[in-house]
Amino acid sequence: MKSKSVLVAEIIDDIRRIFQVLTEQSKRAENETGLTSSQLWVVKILKITSPMKVSDLAHHMYLHPATMVGLLDRLEAKGLVKRARSEQDRRVVHIDLTDQGRDLEINSPEVVQSLLVKGLETLIGRKLATISEGLAEVVAILGVKDVPPHLILSSETNSPKRRKRVVNTSRP
Repeated sequence: MKSKSVLVAEIIDDIRRIFQVLTEQSKRAENETGLTSSQLWVVKILKITSPMKVSDLAHHMYLHPATMVGLLDRLEAKGLVKRARSEQDRRVVHIDLTDQGRDLEINSPEVVQSLLVKGLETLIGRKLATISEGLAEVVAILGVKDVPPHLILSSETNSPKRRKRVVNTSRP
């Protein structure tokens, strides 16, 4: 069995490797496409499976639908995606890539979050639980359990939008 100091050193180095690949890939994506890695991931998913419902896209990316809407707003403003209401159910919105979005995706770099999700989804229960427990422990050590998770190298938070509390100022 490895000593405690060797295990701690290996954990720290693995965390450094993760940050390194996330940072490098995110910067590369932004330099080459002008998109954040999360925005590029949306484009890459839609290239394969569009049109797609907003809720399905959010589920596929493990994001809250409110977070997904913000990403889509920015991509639509750049002319890369378009929204269309379903003819059968007007509440349902489908997202599709524009021609500009398809062109951008062709030579774009891989998105590390996609690789991570694909890899995690292939793991069997105990391995996945072990990773989850280990990361939860790291989060607890750092004291950041209550910190809202930002998308990778983004200021956007992956959390449901909170409704503003209305204070009743009228008196009986």
